[in-house]
Amino acid sequence: MQFIPRIFTILAFLLVSISSLAQINQTDVDDFVRIYASQNHLALEDIEAIVSKATFQPSIIDKMTKPAEQTMTWTRYRGLFLTDARIDEGIKFWAANETTLRQVSKQTGVSEEVILGIIGVETFFGTRAGSYSVLDALYTLAFGYPKRSAFFKAELGKFLELCTRENLDPLSIKGSYAGAMGYCQFMPSSYLAYAKNFDQQGSTDLMNNVDDAIASVANYIQVHRWQPGKPVVTKAIVTDSAKLPLAKQSVKPSESIKTYQNMGFQTADGSSTNEQVTLQEFVLDEGSEYWFGFNNFYVITRYNHSPLYALAVYQLGEAIKTKKAN
Repeated sequence: MQFIPRIFTILAFLLVSISSLAQINQTDVDDFVRIYASQNHLALEDIEAIVSKATFQPSIIDKMTKPAEQTMTWTRYRGLFLTDARIDEGIKFWAANETTLRQVSKQTGVSEEVILGIIGVETFFGTRAGSYSVLDALYTLAFGYPKRSAFFKAELGKFLELCTRENLDPLSIKGSYAGAMGYCQFMPSSYLAYAKNFDQQGSTDLMNNVDDAIASVANYIQVHRWQPGKPVVTKAIVTDSAKLPLAKQSVKPSESIKTYQNMGFQTADGSSTNEQVTLQEFVLDEGSEYWFGFNNFYVITRYNHSPLYALAVYQLGEAIKTKKAN
């Protein structure tokens, strides 16, 4: 009687395997390989040899449908990144890379603490850069995630281009489940567009060269119009005359603080400015808190479009700076 459970186990395995394979249209893969090879004047068999080694990973599809930024309160999201362990790691990272951080910040105008905040949130200062095969991740999303298939096909193409340009092994690179790589978690297109070689020698390596990573984060933020010396956010206070609930606001600054004052929101320090801001609501486990975001807040959201992300980056950088000074 022992053979019955074994038969069911084998059948279940086969059904899962067939289901997984069914989510990849091989004709779609073949068309991509053929077009990419033709457009880039490469040997078809060389591209086939790489792409054929990619494996469909169903768990990646599951993760793509449940991003933390859409399911977490600010209380929980902040709790992931504003920890003593991450702040202490940031202080160590700053001490180990102080010269590079100072030089890059001076050249770009991007504050050291914002560079630290981004690397800290993205990869815990390079210690958690991802364990997924980037090739598998991009393959899975390009051919098994119809909602964003066009985007990930383009990223897969950029990944192949990147590996050729920087002499990288496409089979060995690890990253996030979305295909982001290195200390700063650049997608392949961002790697090609914004990666910066710190000493301008050799290849630009964001997986292993921390100087390149620091320079690249700052370059990305600078190109997206960071304003040196300008504020990022300031806390907003809700007065008795506030009109709640607050309608969803664009993350891009478009109103003056005076406009929001007329709606019943004041700055925590009572200050005012003619600069345009956005007013963002951050939902807590109980209640909400509100922050005025300036242009530099918007710039951080160009790295990741979530306001939760931008505020976490800012607060982590400030927490590291404060604890380092004490």
